[in-house]
Amino acid sequence: MLKHLLQRTLIAMTASLALTGAALAQQYPSKPVTLLVPYPAGGLSDLIARTVNPVLAKQLGQPVIVENLGGGSGSVAAQRALNAPADGHIIFQGSPNELILAPLANSAIKFKSEEFRLVQMIATAQIAFLARKDLPVNDVDGFLEYAQKMAKEGKPITFASVGPGSFYHLLGEHMSKLTHIPMLHVPYKGAAPAEQDLMGSQVDIFLAPYGKKYDSMHKQGKLKILAMLNSERLDGVKDYPAISESKGLKNFTFNIWTGYFVKKDTPEPIVNALHKAITETLTDPAVRGKLEDNSQLLPKPLPLAAVGKAYADGIGQFRAIAKSINLQPE
Repeated sequence: MLKHLLQRTLIAMTASLALTGAALAQQYPSKPVTLLVPYPAGGLSDLIARTVNPVLAKQLGQPVIVENLGGGSGSVAAQRALNAPADGHIIFQGSPNELILAPLANSAIKFKSEEFRLVQMIATAQIAFLARKDLPVNDVDGFLEYAQKMAKEGKPITFASVGPGSFYHLLGEHMSKLTHIPMLHVPYKGAAPAEQDLMGSQVDIFLAPYGKKYDSMHKQGKLKILAMLNSERLDGVKDYPAISESKGLKNFTFNIWTGYFVKKDTPEPIVNALHKAITETLTDPAVRGKLEDNSQLLPKPLPLAAVGKAYADGIGQFRAIAKSINLQPE
């Protein structure tokens, strides 16, 4: 009799949990959703968010408000997301920059990559090799010769990043290590202030996620695009050499993805509802068109299980890059 009573209790509990899950999915979202961008307005991250949020709002049936919160290589916004309730009403627009690399570089950052759950991949950014307009070079090999000359004179070239431990910081350090040319890191709170100083010739180069605006800036003489960190010339950026065309850095090919995250303990029904809404948003022709116009590479949306594996693989990949340059927390 006790055995039957336990079985009935277990069945009742399972049914109750199923009903609770269904209720959560039906109620979500119950208020406006915040799309948290970990950099100031004006950069590529901001453009991605403001491309996605109107259509995502229609899918969710609630306003999706973009909030920019820069600082700490994106960790300030990431911590804000972790401090909020795990109810799906704060979506973190992130990348390996903020969630994998920043904790490895900054001892003040206490969260772990695994505290976040990737809900869906959004886009992959190509990386542009940007230089100030008055840098006396026009290609990557010319840059390396110039950088070597300046280093010997005790005036190492400067490279911008969106913060210590960011992917763009690692790229600069990795390039310095590969070429044996000393270079000086200059961190910023986001791409927008970094590119402002690049155009003002306050910094020499910036390895940055490519946006269409850089094409206009190059043509207007505000900065130079020396190369794209691609293995071949891709549609939309065929005017610019692939890094593989250089002699000194022909294997220096990299890109970086952006995704939408929630706290790991967000209830599964909410994660499923959010995954469905984001996936539907990414099929919208206007969203795809604008992202592609900014040279974003759009992967096929992944099912939820594959998304989890992609994030786990990314953690392993970027931790390996950090280890390769002996990145130490400061």
